[in-house]
Amino acid sequence: MGRVTAPNQVLPVPPADLPGTLGELRAAGHRHRTVKQELRDNLLDRMRSGADRFPGIVGYDDTVLPEVERALLAGHDMVLLGERGQGKTRLIRSLVALLDEWTPVIPGSVLNEHPMHPLTPASRALVAGAGDDLAVGWLHRSMRYGEKLATPDTSVGDLIGDVDPIRLAQGRTLGDPETIHFGLVPRTNRGIFAVNELPDLAERIQVALLNVLEERDIQVRGYQLRLPLDLFLVASANPEDYTNRGRIITPLKDRFGAEVRTHYPVDLELELALIRQEAELVAEVPEHVLEVLARFARAVRESPSVDPRSGVSARFAIAAAETVAAAALRRSGLLAAGPAAPGVRPEAPVARVGDAVSVTSTLRGKVEFESGEEGREVEILAHLLRTATAETFRARLAGLDLSGFTGLVAEGTVIETGELVSSAELLRQVGTVPGLAKALDRLGLGDAPTPEEAAAGIEFVLEGLHLTRRLGKDVTESGRTVYGGRG
Repeated sequence: MGRVTAPNQVLPVPPADLPGTLGELRAAGHRHRTVKQELRDNLLDRMRSGADRFPGIVGYDDTVLPEVERALLAGHDMVLLGERGQGKTRLIRSLVALLDEWTPVIPGSVLNEHPMHPLTPASRALVAGAGDDLAVGWLHRSMRYGEKLATPDTSVGDLIGDVDPIRLAQGRTLGDPETIHFGLVPRTNRGIFAVNELPDLAERIQVALLNVLEERDIQVRGYQLRLPLDLFLVASANPEDYTNRGRIITPLKDRFGAEVRTHYPVDLELELALIRQEAELVAEVPEHVLEVLARFARAVRESPSVDPRSGVSARFAIAAAETVAAAALRRSGLLAAGPAAPGVRPEAPVARVGDAVSVTSTLRGKVEFESGEEGREVEILAHLLRTATAETFRARLAGLDLSGFTGLVAEGTVIETGELVSSAELLRQVGTVPGLAKALDRLGLGDAPTPEEAAAGIEFVLEGLHLTRRLGKDVTESGRTVYGGRG
């Protein structure tokens, strides 16, 4: 059970056996540790036990994660440098799992102060007065993470804090720390605070952050408050901006102990693993279709027509897989309209390579092209998709005798497929083809594929033969694809 605090947000309830007073906390042998000590100790525990240190992070095992681990063990605040869609925010948020599940706090403390290490004058007075009878609250690690997307309009008040006019009106003086309404950074005390796209912060805001990182003081409207915050600060940035000539002040750059470069998946298998993990597919997408999309994403990333400084996000391939699955589901729904023929089973949603054509128009907004390519975006993506399909065809079906397919159309048979052509109709047109079983097996569709899976395999073979100039292909006015004749 959990305590509901907002729609769709449920906070864990602390176990009943946790100490309830400062005296019980001391008696239990609890010791105060900084956030960086917590992260170091818990990371080492996972290393020694062989547990997964960063669940859900794909493709960084031998490159990025060792550098992140060294930064954590050294107690260094760090910056993740990389183009968009490289999983920087995902990696940052995964660090929360390395914190203790529950940590003691002084109830009502805005700064999540530790009962054994109070910061503000009010909390120190409270601890001194109550002694071992001080009530202890418990904070779950999910509540010890703060994040801010840096934008030019971010203010010092947002990050650090501002004077609260209501508290001044109540009679407090400007020199009283109780007059300050703390911002996001102090409110994440004893936790992890992330700044996404750090160079987008205005210089004066970077200076305020500099004080928090190094001098550990807070300056609000001329009032300086010495506040030894306990934070692990991590930021993300684009490498192009994170330079001495970019939008980052050099002293702040110097305060981060580690700069870690992220990257896109280094090989095809990692790209596929990422798609499988992240894509929420509403229909079955066969492995050969996923491979086409993974190769497509990599081809777009490497294309000279695409701006390399902006990158092509890993979300591009994920969204492509989801779009293709949606096209299969749409076909299934439309083919189910009207009265069903006797003995004909409904069309199951299984994606085909032809469903990927829609990706070139729906996802072009995710790609930033070079300035000279304006107006050719869809054409470029369509060419790269055809290239990815041909590469997958060669990789999966190289050396296989496909003369049964070419012989079929050489005899004058025309095979028509398309978005709204059912699997039964496609299989009827093809009939029995020598070599079909071996082709389906090479595509990973097994010994007994469903009609929809067999249709997906057949369409891929036909398209591959066309792209390797062994079959002709035409597109009708109604949008159907007709294979027949020699290319």
